[in-house]
Amino acid sequence: MKKVRITLIKGTVRRLPMHRANVAALGLHKIGQSVEKNLNPVIAGMINAVKDMVKVEEI
Repeated sequence: MKKVRITLIKGTVRRLPMHRANVAALGLHKIGQSVEKNLNPVIAGMINAVKDMVKVEEI
């Protein structure tokens, strides 16, 4: 499986509740925080929903 590093680059203030929930479910809370996840269809869908708020790098 591919691993990706997901970094929050924009805050969740004034965003839709669903987008805030996706960011929290990815494990991101503060701007600049990064997490590493295995890329699967569920994670890819969550990233796609908030693609303007996160930066994704393949590891």
